[in-house]
Amino acid sequence: MGSADAKLFGEVVVTLFVIMDPPGTIPLFLSLTAGHTVAARTRTAWQAASTALLVIAVFAVFGEQLLHYLGITLPALQCAGGLLLLLVALELLTGDESEPKAGQGTNVALVPLGTPLLAGPGAIVAVMVFVRRVDTWHGALALAGGVLAVHLVLWLVMRYSVVVIRVIRDSGVLLVTRISGLLLSAIAVQMVANAVRAFITGSS
Repeated sequence: MGSADAKLFGEVVVTLFVIMDPPGTIPLFLSLTAGHTVAARTRTAWQAASTALLVIAVFAVFGEQLLHYLGITLPALQCAGGLLLLLVALELLTGDESEPKAGQGTNVALVPLGTPLLAGPGAIVAVMVFVRRVDTWHGALALAGGVLAVHLVLWLVMRYSVVVIRVIRDSGVLLVTRISGLLLSAIAVQMVANAVRAFITGSS
């Protein structure tokens, strides 16, 4: 791997780490998996990281063609992701304290954890931009390695966040759930606002 490929690898890791924010997933992961067993949380962590990796990989390879074929703009994708996150945030803020609705009959590893929380519009766009810079096999391997490295960190963070539950107990999870709902709602509103701004700017 040459210096240019090593630089690309580092840029991919840093960019996706900042966007996907592995440490920031801990409170949301605990909130969405409240009431689950340790085994279920471990399985959810693996499924969420795998789902995010799959979504990122698909958009890295087919992203531009897929969006163009469907006539979908990136701001539209961003707005849809924001609205979906807002629904989850409202559920965290107003859900049943004893049995969080996010854990009933739905696989939170796929939605909203895997996407759009982890593999959201920001991460998707960033990877699509990096793909445009790749013109050699070495560059492609550097990009793939960076994406894999970040998702490995995501899995490890969620996998071992189960240790936190033993410290904060159920009451702590409830508090984290409410705070997470507030923060997630802010993130969702910001995503929608950015999408609306992009629509206005693009049309002017």
